[in-house]
Amino acid sequence: MTQADLEAQLKSDGYTHLEAKTLDPRPSNTEYAHDYDIRGLVLDVGLYCWQADQPVSYRAGQVFAVPAGKKHSEEIGPEGARILVARKYH
Repeated sequence: MTQADLEAQLKSDGYTHLEAKTLDPRPSNTEYAHDYDIRGLVLDVGLYCWQADQPVSYRAGQVFAVPAGKKHSEEIGPEGARILVARKYH
């Protein structure tokens, strides 16, 4: 999926606060939850996410999503990551 495709889909699905982020390398953070849905696209390198104690790896070109209230944690690998991410409030 391209960035333009995802941006159009996110807007159509009611997501707002679309932003590109550069994430520095870091070990896994403490588990937490958002009060909004998150959906995004990995633009470069990788992002690692744990949901319900299950590790999930996302690479460049892959879409990730975390529903509101879902506990999760993230780890950013040694190369860092670039992502496009948006929020959907209920």
